Amino acid sequence: MKKFGLTSKILIGLFLGMVFGLIISKMPSSYMKDTLILDGVINIIGSGFTKAIKMMVVPLVFVSLVCGVSAMEDVKKLGRIGFKTMGFYLITTAIAICTSLALGVLLKPGAGLDLGSVATQTTTMSENQSLTDIILNIIPSNPIEAFAKGEMLQIIFFAMLTGISMSLVGDKAKPVKKVFESANEICMKMVGVIMSFAPFGVFALITNTFATVGTQAIGSLIKYIVIVLLGMLIHVAVVYGGALKIFTKFSLRDFIKRFTKVAAVTFSTASSNASVPVSLELMEEMGVSKSIRSFTIPMGATINMDGTAIMQGVAALFIAQVYGVQLSINDMITIVLTATLASVGTAGVPGVGMIMLSMVLQSVGLPLEGIGLIMGVERIIDMFRTTVNVMGDNTCTLVVASSEKEFEKGYEQKLEVA
Repeated sequence: MKKFGLTSKILIGLFLGMVFGLIISKMPSSYMKDTLILDGVINIIGSGFTKAIKMMVVPLVFVSLVCGVSAMEDVKKLGRIGFKTMGFYLITTAIAICTSLALGVLLKPGAGLDLGSVATQTTTMSENQSLTDIILNIIPSNPIEAFAKGEMLQIIFFAMLTGISMSLVGDKAKPVKKVFESANEICMKMVGVIMSFAPFGVFALITNTFATVGTQAIGSLIKYIVIVLLGMLIHVAVVYGGALKIFTKFSLRDFIKRFTKVAAVTFSTASSNASVPVSLELMEEMGVSKSIRSFTIPMGATINMDGTAIMQGVAALFIAQVYGVQLSINDMITIVLTATLASVGTAGVPGVGMIMLSMVLQSVGLPLEGIGLIMGVERIIDMFRTTVNVMGDNTCTLVVASSEKEFEKGYEQKLEVA
């Protein structure tokens, strides 16, 4: 097994879980099957892995957000460039999550699969609240209580306020920044440790699923993947293509042709951070000035998570549908706000998307066990969604550079608009 990477191990765990689960589903009910295997060993491994993921949500979100926001000192220096960049990233992320929710409602990826009996935790939906209440409830009256209860929007608000204040304080906040940076590294290492047990967690969760519902899950998983990829395709063609056509002299076809080498790195590593050097190189080749590209690309690796937002929206509805939970309009608004705000400070490395999805599910009270069902195909989606994330970083860079006329001399010869 040492020869295999984590992705291969997770896929092996998924396959073995499917086979083992189908075998168990054919066994007659007995003490061995029900008590020792499903409610005993399988439940301990699967639920233990789920709880470990849930454990990391609050500390990871808070620490990474504080680090991400406090590092945005250039926003003050670059003024309107910073606001344009932030605005582009947050607006496109919000559009992405809205698109994914619309596709989830229309195409119903979880229809036909009933996992209501598989859930081992109580699903509590948020009370029906007005839009005003939802917005006001973002501000915590007691941050400590918000941490204890896992109120994610309140935690995100407090983290962003902390990061902004640290940035405004300046040099005096450097010791605190170092503490948060160290804490962020520790949290990321903890996520890595937990994810190393993912093959076992996926095996147990998938075993439990297939032992209960049999082969019904396969068709729903394929539908889930297709809908996520469809959402990404629409986002690239409509949002990125539209932005390039309206605000720049580049066509989407010409941009994608040039973006291929960046996509190769991003697709293979599934890491936004790993793509930063090649993205900077591409933007230099396309004539973007250093003052623009050196600001928008690194910020995008931290803030811009359009592909991830699409996955989270479809996944949330998929999980709600397979567990028979009806999401209200207010719940969907909460998902949009949570996923958009959480994109700020999200680490651009593989595996963290599942932690962010856990946070989104928590915000509307959906069962975390559903993550086990989609984790086996997560790596496939991760490569595509990270590529979309990075494509958004480069698109934003071209849009901002065009609006500021910040192209290096002779860039006209580099356009070759198709």
